[in-house]
Amino acid sequence: MTKQDDRRIAALAKKNAAKIKPPTREQSAQYDDTLKQSPEEEESAETKRLFKDMKRREF
Repeated sequence: MTKQDDRRIAALAKKNAAKIKPPTREQSAQYDDTLKQSPEEEESAETKRLFKDMKRREF
C-alpha cells in the first residue's frame, strides 16, 4: 500500500468513527425489559453514608 492509500483509509476510518454513536439507555431498554433503569435520583443520606463507609474499608 502506498502512503496515499494509508491516508485515504485513515480519513475514512476517522469519518466513519465520527458517525457511530453509542446506544442510549432508552433505546436498549426498549427491546430488553431487564435493561430498564430507574431514573437517576440524587443519592439519599443513607446511600452517601454507605459509600463513604465502603471507601474507608480495605478488601
